[in-house]
Amino acid sequence: MKVPVLSLTNEKIDEIDLPKIFETPLKPEVIRRAVIAQQSHGFQPQGRDPLAGKRNTALSRGTGHGQARLPRLKQSGKADFAVQAVGGHLSTPPMSEKVLIKRINKKERRLAIRSGIAATANKEVVAARGHNIEGVTQLPLVLDDALEGVQKTKEVQDLFTKIGIWADVERADRKGVRAGRGNMRGRGKKIGKGPLIVISEDKGVSKAARNLPGVDVTVLRNLNAELLAPGANAGRLVVWAKSAFNALDETWEK
Repeated sequence: MKVPVLSLTNEKIDEIDLPKIFETPLKPEVIRRAVIAQQSHGFQPQGRDPLAGKRNTALSRGTGHGQARLPRLKQSGKADFAVQAVGGHLSTPPMSEKVLIKRINKKERRLAIRSGIAATANKEVVAARGHNIEGVTQLPLVLDDALEGVQKTKEVQDLFTKIGIWADVERADRKGVRAGRGNMRGRGKKIGKGPLIVISEDKGVSKAARNLPGVDVTVLRNLNAELLAPGANAGRLVVWAKSAFNALDETWEK
């Protein structure tokens, strides 16, 4: 199968063969495992001070006093220290030594990446993920290597408009503010995921696109399951530079 290569003005300038990696079947469960394994590296460990609830002078008075044998403060007789007492310590508090990182085999991780790449060429999967691709005639989207040298945000915006994916960037720019705890903790605005630009060498396009909502730029060798399937949902809208597209089989072979 031949894939058209488009210029930055959305004109067909060449045709290349579709890499064999796009024959990889969709593996949702493997992709989910790979995404969770990657996200686990950013989990924040939780723990408690080992002396929490134990900084007191409470002692049990023993039997024969007509009251429970709980540790009590000398001055007031108030129960303290014990698990069931107000202000006492927790019975099994979270430990910061807990292993949070999820492990995944190398072959399984690479399979997830290959499966995620193959899903980007399926219009039904990409549309089901929520991307606005009404203006896209064919997937995968492959552009000339001049894409890597785009220097200005306005140039990226004009490019996305010409190839029909600017509507997806606007979709990712959510205007609403989240209610509740997320807003209180500095995560009031939730930005969606828009197009992903994959290049072989960064010559300025990452700076040009970094202020566009939901747009990510990555070098081919740095591709991972989370970039291809944010939230473990495969089918991200991807724009490929020609050189990166040609190197897919060589970079992500089994």
